[in-house]
Amino acid sequence: MGSYKNRLLDEKINKKLQSVGGILLKGARFCGKTTTALHHAASSVRLDESEIIREQAALTPKIVLQGETPRLIDEWQLVPSIWNVVRSEIDSRSAKGQFMLTGSASPSDDISAHTGAGRIARLTLRTMSLAESGDSVKSVNFSDLFVNSRPVGGAGGAAIEDYARLIVRGGMPALIGETPAVASEAMRDYVENIAYVDMRMLTSPPMPERIAALIRSLSRNISTEASLEKLAAEAGITDKLMAASTVRKYLDQLSAIFVLEELPAWRTHIRSSVQQRVKPKWHFVDPSMAAAALRLLPNALLNDFEAFGLFFESMAIRDLRVYADTLDGKVYHYRDASSLEVDAVVELPNGAWAAFEIKLGSTKSIDEATANLQKLLTRLAPEKAAQCASLNVLIAGTSSYTRKDNVNVISLGHLFA
Repeated sequence: MGSYKNRLLDEKINKKLQSVGGILLKGARFCGKTTTALHHAASSVRLDESEIIREQAALTPKIVLQGETPRLIDEWQLVPSIWNVVRSEIDSRSAKGQFMLTGSASPSDDISAHTGAGRIARLTLRTMSLAESGDSVKSVNFSDLFVNSRPVGGAGGAAIEDYARLIVRGGMPALIGETPAVASEAMRDYVENIAYVDMRMLTSPPMPERIAALIRSLSRNISTEASLEKLAAEAGITDKLMAASTVRKYLDQLSAIFVLEELPAWRTHIRSSVQQRVKPKWHFVDPSMAAAALRLLPNALLNDFEAFGLFFESMAIRDLRVYADTLDGKVYHYRDASSLEVDAVVELPNGAWAAFEIKLGSTKSIDEATANLQKLLTRLAPEKAAQCASLNVLIAGTSSYTRKDNVNVISLGHLFA
């Protein structure tokens, strides 16, 4: 096995193996689940290797579970019945760190009914952030943004042209060293397989052509609150009575195979009469999927800065989610009826939160983003505003600094966790 690229989730995996009997490692196909799990496992079996192994797992599952622990059961969902066998075996052994299960699909409802609570911890492995892929200079620690009044600083790293390349290349581990052209070709095949292969494994799979059209629609509307009706119209779903519910079903199915992830609205008490909006945004787990669906290369983004900004925002959301996971934080977006919008809010379990506007980086856009962030504080109940740890503008630049008004301007390629 080649040199292992450390993942930010490694530390959490180690902790969980010391506290529970098993781990379910979820994530998109190709995101590195098997490689990461093998790094932590003492023995393994791959259920996708042959029909014989799957038959054995179904008929005599305890034989498949034999081996040094932690024992990896890779692509476990190919034999769904093994979930309950693993759960039962954990109970019988009464020991920690017995099994790791990996898969690219969420458990079905009948399996989820036996949740494995207290026995099996669920962790999500995302595609690589810039810090993990080696594209961050690592000068701004994400956790420092939750320490009040700690200034930031950094210089160098990716330039604007580099960010266009990084969007197209994406964060799939196997493509990190590839050129944008090679990575784009691979991701086009990946996206096509979503519609024509991956979703065929689900219960009641949709027509591949409709899913392919919906993926293109989602890509054109990346980082926006596109309505279900708009997505349906662009995807050619013409039944007006069923369009919204059909699209919602497809979105849920894409989420089930970890292609899409909802960015929920931040729901908090506000002190004005302005009402919050609760419509989610949808992001691909990696911006390279959207770029591939639209067949975009770096020059296309550099020639359309409006689209570039939306794709950059999606990449930033990917990285914020990876870094927030290290602190058990959640990522949201904020928008209210007055059209005040903040691109991301990261909230920790203790209630502390940090807000982020995401811009390519012109002086004008940074000033506008700062005004938005400061306005957000005036909309919140005093006790919620007091829990704000930092206000931040993420940019595609080469400088990170704290302004005189205490708003941090941070290059995305400077962040790490």
